[in-house]
Amino acid sequence: MNGVFITGTDTGVGKTVVACALTRGLTRGGHAVAVRKPVESGCARRAGQLEPADGSALARAAGNREPLETVTPMRLAHALSPERAAYLEGVSLGLYDLIAAARIGDASDFFVVEGAGGFLSPLASDALNADLALALGLPVLVVAEDRLGSINHTLLTVEAIERRGLRLAGIVLNAREPEGGHDMANRDDLVSRLGGHVIPFPHGREDRETVDMLVGLATQGLEPTA
Repeated sequence: MNGVFITGTDTGVGKTVVACALTRGLTRGGHAVAVRKPVESGCARRAGQLEPADGSALARAAGNREPLETVTPMRLAHALSPERAAYLEGVSLGLYDLIAAARIGDASDFFVVEGAGGFLSPLASDALNADLALALGLPVLVVAEDRLGSINHTLLTVEAIERRGLRLAGIVLNAREPEGGHDMANRDDLVSRLGGHVIPFPHGREDRETVDMLVGLATQGLEPTA
């Protein structure tokens, strides 16, 4: 698989917003993109069906080129980790199911796979997000909220990624809220400690330059398709 696994330092840091921006940029650049969020919890029930908000956003970003059932086949109602939600709802959910869901489809040259929660959050009865990333073997793009405390969370996440022998594609610092009175320089501090690619992302205000940087992180080493 060519692609990237998008994870977070925590839940609610903006993984889907970043994944959608990346998908739009890749599509604009000529890539045939398959988006996958294999399992989503906290789905609202409408017309008798569970609707995945994140999966739907990803599908739209990719131009609805694949059915939602392919993008997010496993859906759970409880707004908890997928492992806990599946247990409460009597649903069997294992790593093999997630791997199979992520790999569905052969008409795409690039996969954008989004996990659920943080990198070490429980994803299935026998797996963390880290286990799915390792099974797929994709480079990992880390989304962190640009706020006080993000350096600790980001460094811990990067350490967990590198200990598993996975490649770190880069770090996206998502500015979901104004910095307020904090004189932070999270990007500079992370670059000084990691020496890698750390890009700022203006949540809800994406611009062409930022999206191009995202695409660059995700496609390092790939030949352009257009």
